[in-house]
Amino acid sequence: MSRIGNLVGGKSVDPTSGRFAPVFNPATGEQSAELGLSSVADVDLAVQAAKKAFPAWSTMAPLKRARFMFKFKELLEANADAVAAAISSEHGKTHSDALGEVQRGIEVVEFACGIPHLLAGEFSRNVGPAIDTYNDRQALGVVAGITPFNFPAMVPLWMYPVAIACGNTFVLKPSERDPSAAMLVAGFLLQAGLPEGVLNVVNGDKVAVDALLHHPDVKAVSFVGSTPIAQYIYATAAANGKRCQALGGAKNHMVVMPDADMEQAADALVSAGYGSAGERCMAISVAVPIGDKTADALVDLLLPRIQKLKVGPATDAQAEMGPLVTRQHKEKVLGYIDAGVKEGADLVVDGRGLSLQGYENGYFVGPTLFDRVTEDMSIYKEEIFGPVLSVVRARDYGHATKMINEHEYGNGTAIFTRDGDAARAFADSIEVGMVGINVPLPVPVAYHSFGGWKRSLFGDHSIYGMEGVRFYTRLKTVTSRWPTGIRSGVNLNFPSTN
Repeated sequence: MSRIGNLVGGKSVDPTSGRFAPVFNPATGEQSAELGLSSVADVDLAVQAAKKAFPAWSTMAPLKRARFMFKFKELLEANADAVAAAISSEHGKTHSDALGEVQRGIEVVEFACGIPHLLAGEFSRNVGPAIDTYNDRQALGVVAGITPFNFPAMVPLWMYPVAIACGNTFVLKPSERDPSAAMLVAGFLLQAGLPEGVLNVVNGDKVAVDALLHHPDVKAVSFVGSTPIAQYIYATAAANGKRCQALGGAKNHMVVMPDADMEQAADALVSAGYGSAGERCMAISVAVPIGDKTADALVDLLLPRIQKLKVGPATDAQAEMGPLVTRQHKEKVLGYIDAGVKEGADLVVDGRGLSLQGYENGYFVGPTLFDRVTEDMSIYKEEIFGPVLSVVRARDYGHATKMINEHEYGNGTAIFTRDGDAARAFADSIEVGMVGINVPLPVPVAYHSFGGWKRSLFGDHSIYGMEGVRFYTRLKTVTSRWPTGIRSGVNLNFPSTN
């Protein structure tokens, strides 16, 4: 059985804590690796390596830093299948889904390749008599990222390519549930020639997380995960004087108007609700058809599509949906299905009791559909993070938007309609950070930025894109005048351009 350690200063390093955690194959339920859990001293070792590398790295020309990103991109593209296999073996998602994850991560690397332009400052000549003003964005120092299990390759790639291209050095703490993909991808960046210490990886649990949050040399922390943990990460980072962007949970609604293309809407709901077994923060978990007629037609279309879905391990090329990530998470999702039945929702498709021959110990839950879910039910209010789709019947458009705007989460939402006025009004008035119009998963492309509202995001900056550049840099503005232009003598008045 393999043992997974840390990556510090360009070298593989075993944690010193003496603590280990098992890593499982979710399709079989068998342990596949043993993960070393870092101590506070192990985290400090990584931070010190990053701190040592920072002066030379931050003063390197942005164009030279970009060249590492170009080489990194080439290696990721050449090894995409290997990265996808690593994702599938520990997360469980299908190979095609994992390849999609890798591609979305590569797109952020492509964005980071343009860092010379992205860091270009502004210059204003003669803002006053012979006075010029210019600004630029400078790196923060050592920054850290704490990433979730559901996108073990993509979310780290949302963070450190932008951070290090901006001139920072980075310490990554990947999920302890599926760390191998993150380790593999980090190795490609070292193959690209990245100087030692610019990127470091520490594996671990809450001990490692708290060590990063409290370390005085860590200037900023990025996090993606559940809302309770995001709230804790943000509060702890802020209390320790750090910048923080902490992306939390979601409960994403998709409004289906009576004039929508119902076949298209049904396809979109199945794709967005059950892709990656629902373990996506942008998954559509609530369908909101307007009126009973629309709802009845939608459920009739959903039922055969869901029943046709093939559930299986990533090794099955025909599988469309894989297992959940852990046994504990499987039990949690099954508990929500039980709760939905008890609370009175109509269970149209029951995903409990699914057992696959040869994979009886895998963490599989079949696609599940509830109808006539109400706003007071736990399956509506709480993030399930599994293959459970709830249909909540709205009386009218106003009821649907009120429902979304009053929910504690505001990550993503969508509307399916042929009515341009309705779509425009929805986009303008809905209190959600990412909106799709006839697009079920409105994940922004790499040169825009990803982030929700309300309890889906803590902090002032979204992730990647220009928001990422702003988060990982601080603005410096210089106002200059040279001696030949100084003729006024002493003047105690407040300076102005007059």
